[in-house]
Amino acid sequence: MTAYLNALGVICALGRDKPSVARKLFAGDCSGMRAQSGWVPERVLSVAAVQGELMAIPAELSAQASRNNQLLMEATLQIAGPIQHAIDTYGRERIGIVLGTSTSGIDEASHGIACYLKEGHFPDGYDYQQQELSAPATFLADWLQLRGPAYVISTACTSSARALMSARRLLDLGLCDVVLCGGVDSLCQLTLRGFSSLEAVSAQRCNPFSLNRNGINIGEAAVLFLMSKRADDGPAIALLGAGASCDAHHISAPDPTGRGAVQAMGKALKQAGLQPQDINYLNLHGTATQHNDAMESLAVSTLFPTSPPCSSTKPMTGHTLGAAGALEAAFCWLSLSADNPSSALPPHVWDGQPDPALPPLNWVKPGDRLNPYPPRRLMSNSFAFGGNNVSLIIGDAP
Repeated sequence: MTAYLNALGVICALGRDKPSVARKLFAGDCSGMRAQSGWVPERVLSVAAVQGELMAIPAELSAQASRNNQLLMEATLQIAGPIQHAIDTYGRERIGIVLGTSTSGIDEASHGIACYLKEGHFPDGYDYQQQELSAPATFLADWLQLRGPAYVISTACTSSARALMSARRLLDLGLCDVVLCGGVDSLCQLTLRGFSSLEAVSAQRCNPFSLNRNGINIGEAAVLFLMSKRADDGPAIALLGAGASCDAHHISAPDPTGRGAVQAMGKALKQAGLQPQDINYLNLHGTATQHNDAMESLAVSTLFPTSPPCSSTKPMTGHTLGAAGALEAAFCWLSLSADNPSSALPPHVWDGQPDPALPPLNWVKPGDRLNPYPPRRLMSNSFAFGGNNVSLIIGDAP
């Protein structure tokens, strides 16, 4: 069954709606990546935050108030019309919610614990519901009054890519007619300090696949797709294939052979009925760490005899952790959409100094274009701690 991606809401460091995100994405605009202090003691880090005040959570749901849910609410409001149409067409019981997150309301939890340790009580407004991993799906179901399956997947940086896979499964099983799926993660000190303690965070803008790469930047984002069994009027974009693997190589380091990554990409191709040469663009996980970039370039060169156009978009958005898989799938969706009338591809932003130890890939340069005519198939990779690998293929619906 074809899983149509009928609508998209997205908010990240690039912007707070589809047109602004698309404009900056295809221009290679890294202005959302800013040097900030206060996240990690005695360090200034490049961080990709959403700028400006976020909408307040409705008063009746104040127990669920968190920055994470605020980001999710803004992404959801962008597709309020299609969601209401789905409710009117199918009923609230036939609409599911599957989201990915890795931190949920951990920022509110960390402030709450700090207050408790200092003053002996939690601050006013703190509620445990804010930090539960299920919180984003619970909030969205309560806010929209949806009564279909609603749950969260948390597999670190593949969380929201797996959410799209799980959403498609709900459609295939006939359990839902529509699924709201995607991911959300917000910035917090605990996350930044954790990655800093792993010596994985760069003080400068990240530099994926460069000889000079020295670590990741952290960002935040919310992404929500409306996935259904039916195409809307006009050109349709779909999740054509998805593949996952878990090589369990190490708690934080990827398998240097790229075996699990190759398996995930191969499964996605098989499900979509495609060959490697059918892929027109590959959005790489591309974190700019030594080990990830080495593994991924090896995996891509192993599976693809001739590299498709490739880029990592993380210099523009930071690594948005549990939201990354859905965010980069959204970039593939935007590449195929009316928000990209020139058929541009997201450029690979780096210093242009390749690492001679890595197999060379075909980097997208500013001005490179995608074939404007179907069929077009775009792949997005997400890799996570524990050897958790997911690859998605977004393309023109058959």
